[in-house]
Amino acid sequence: MFTQFKNIDTAFRHIKRFSIFLILACLLISGFAIYKGFDIASRAQDRVYILANGKALEAAGAARRDNISVEIRDHVKMFHHYFFSMDPDEKVIRANILMALNLADESAKKAYDNLREKGYFNNLISANISQEITVDSTELDLDQYPYRFRCYATQRLIRSSSTLVRKLITAGEIRNVSRSDDNPHGFLIQNWETLDNHDEPQKPQP
Repeated sequence: MFTQFKNIDTAFRHIKRFSIFLILACLLISGFAIYKGFDIASRAQDRVYILANGKALEAAGAARRDNISVEIRDHVKMFHHYFFSMDPDEKVIRANILMALNLADESAKKAYDNLREKGYFNNLISANISQEITVDSTELDLDQYPYRFRCYATQRLIRSSSTLVRKLITAGEIRNVSRSDDNPHGFLIQNWETLDNHDEPQKPQP
């Protein structure tokens, strides 16, 4: 009889150990499943979808700090493109200036007003001059906020008989604002100023 009790007690201990092991295994498996679930959900949030030609294309999303220098350089480039790209057409000039002013504060508006008061735009129209600009490089200082930048660019004033080349250097600050259709990068240029804008020596025609 005592042998039976001993066997029952031994069997109960085995069952108890097995039950504890089974519970621990279930907890580990559940914990791992929960962790992987959160990890997959987090990765899914880092993906964006782009609609191109009626098809959804998956693209990996990145934190803004990872490519802020690229976005700022493109913002500065687009502002200078709109502000300085002109044809001898008043509607084209106004449309480009309006898009440029969406990317900057009143310092750009003051620069535009000064050029208009001096008759700069009227001279372009009357002389049938087209103006183009190429941003050569942009220096950034991201160690302090608002971010500082300095832009080096080349202007070309194209006439039917000749092309005048100018070197342009501007500087200003960049601060964060809300993104919009008119300001896709979500930056605003402030305290913008022209540091240098001189004519390059014209090369003799061959």
